[in-house]
Amino acid sequence: MMADKISRKIFLKRTGALAAVSAIGFPSILLSQSKEKLGVALVGLGSYSTGRLAPGLQMTDHCELRGIVTGSPEKIPEWQEQYNIPDSNVYNYENMHEIANNDDIDIVYIVLPTGLHAKYSIIGAEAGKHVWCEKPMAMNVEECQNIIDAVNKNNVSLAIGYRLHHEPNTQQIIQFAREQTFGAVTEVRTAAGYDGYHEDGNWRKNAELGGGALYDMGVYPINAIRYATQMEPIAVNGRQSVVRKDVYTEVDEITDFQLEFENGMVCTGETSFGKSMNYLNVNTENGWYYLKPMSSYSGVQGMVSNGTALPADPGHQQARQMDGEALAIKEGRPPIVPGSQGLNDVRIVNAIMESSRNGRTRVVL
Repeated sequence: MMADKISRKIFLKRTGALAAVSAIGFPSILLSQSKEKLGVALVGLGSYSTGRLAPGLQMTDHCELRGIVTGSPEKIPEWQEQYNIPDSNVYNYENMHEIANNDDIDIVYIVLPTGLHAKYSIIGAEAGKHVWCEKPMAMNVEECQNIIDAVNKNNVSLAIGYRLHHEPNTQQIIQFAREQTFGAVTEVRTAAGYDGYHEDGNWRKNAELGGGALYDMGVYPINAIRYATQMEPIAVNGRQSVVRKDVYTEVDEITDFQLEFENGMVCTGETSFGKSMNYLNVNTENGWYYLKPMSSYSGVQGMVSNGTALPADPGHQQARQMDGEALAIKEGRPPIVPGSQGLNDVRIVNAIMESSRNGRTRVVL
């Protein structure tokens, strides 16, 4: 097995990793190695890594948790004990680049505030590791493109953490749009938000780190409109506002927006830190369908105008997401949710912000 592992590493380095695998597949001598689980290092040990990703990685068939990167030393002992992580697979943000020398780690999953995504995604790519990056991909289009350029330069894969693209009912909505099962889409209305409160020090209140409702939650309705129509908007307008001005001094608390398409269709979205919303409504030429909730970690469900129910799937969304992307890497296929998905959403986020700054003007994409 060690000989197989060395052979595969040399083979991929000499032939250009993904290009080689996608072009000719794994040599037969390496097939057993290709079936092993890929090692994942979680970069950032906040609530999402703790509550969803690490548990999900206990359920996966094609990848497993093997390393951590954290700036909180006090978290390390508990993670090591719970997940059997050796000292050699523990890193901090200053020495993360040394992960390049660790064959246990195949993938780095960036689970940090949005303002840090580009920096650490690029570090991971330059270390020769595949990169999974949480949504939203980065702060602006330039940062998104820099990540894409880094993974391409280093012959590694990039996937954005849009777990819903792996969720069965969301996949059904995508299929309806692609096949025009009920005719062309004529209208989409969607929203994602929660009625909450962020304490001082929470990065979601910090503009530089990518806080605010639009960055944090707004990518759900933006991406939902794009996947439910299977089209890209040509222009946007939007308005950002704050109700609790003593709480949110740097970022938006509420954003509503419209996406305009080449055929004249206008779709609406809303996001908020002060209002619970979670739905996707799609009207078509010959019917309608909806998901409610549409972005929860579980229980995504809906209905179709012909009476077909879309019942909630009991599976673990993040486990399915990570397994799907890991299998794509192992088989030399493109990622299920590539960097272009993240970049397109961030382009729209930035345009909505520009529109709001200028009195809700129409911004051409």
